[in-house]
Amino acid sequence: MTKPLRHAILGAGGVGGLIGACLAHSGAAVTLVVRPESLAQYPEQLRLESPFGNFSVPVSRATEVPPADVLWITVKATQLDLALAALTRPESVSAIVPLLNGIDHIHLLRSRYGADKVIAATIGVESERVAPGHIIHRSSFARLNVSSAGHALLAGTLDQLRHLGFECRFLDDEPTMMWNKLAFIAAFALTTTASGKGTGEVLADPKWRDMAFSVIREAAAVAATKGAHLDADAIISGAMKMPGNMRSSMQKDVAQGKTPELDAIAGPILRGADGHGIEIPATMALVAAVEQRVASVAHSSK
Repeated sequence: MTKPLRHAILGAGGVGGLIGACLAHSGAAVTLVVRPESLAQYPEQLRLESPFGNFSVPVSRATEVPPADVLWITVKATQLDLALAALTRPESVSAIVPLLNGIDHIHLLRSRYGADKVIAATIGVESERVAPGHIIHRSSFARLNVSSAGHALLAGTLDQLRHLGFECRFLDDEPTMMWNKLAFIAAFALTTTASGKGTGEVLADPKWRDMAFSVIREAAAVAATKGAHLDADAIISGAMKMPGNMRSSMQKDVAQGKTPELDAIAGPILRGADGHGIEIPATMALVAAVEQRVASVAHSSK
């Protein structure tokens, strides 16, 4: 019999809480790694409300990453450096699976902990922590893509998640996997945040829809210089099928006065375009609009 994997979750928010709750519900050992000042706020269980089911499951809690077969890193990109202080014994972790927005974190983690230990992955989902230990999975789907390098270790884990309702795939082409996610999320994080509209309203408005699709095409042009092969038309076709009531995490962060993941999401496109002389007018205009909205929210809160 295969020994069950031990999972640690660094970042017990919407995504980390969803992953942790589903794995614990499947019988896996799960430890939430939280800040020392937050430990007392977290109950010894996770409560999930989801299209996949509503349930509460017991989990362990810790302020440092314990020995684990898999460490899922699910913090915001803006919180990554601070969160990694909890990984005091990286040698006690067999594999690291980051589910952050953006691309640059993969190089950072591999430079610190070794290329073989970090398994690239992406997730597409709307999930939110509404209170410590209480997660609401709002989208009807959760799509998890993992580099094929993680197949030997994670095949059973992905089977567990599929059983609950996740769409899971192992993919061979890591650059394309990462840039596909970035192109999609940049388009809708930037347009929803700049406009204050939900995804359905963006898609229904010709101006904002065209801006979103232009970002996808601009990102695809930059991605090609990085060895990725994006089908912009296919990404756009998939975007047209999105639920209309979704809001991006960037949109929520800005509305709440939090620092948005603007550099993590738009930065690779901006820097890649600048390095290769690629025109990206839609991305640049939306970044400026988001920065203006951030400044406006900050001013109004004074």
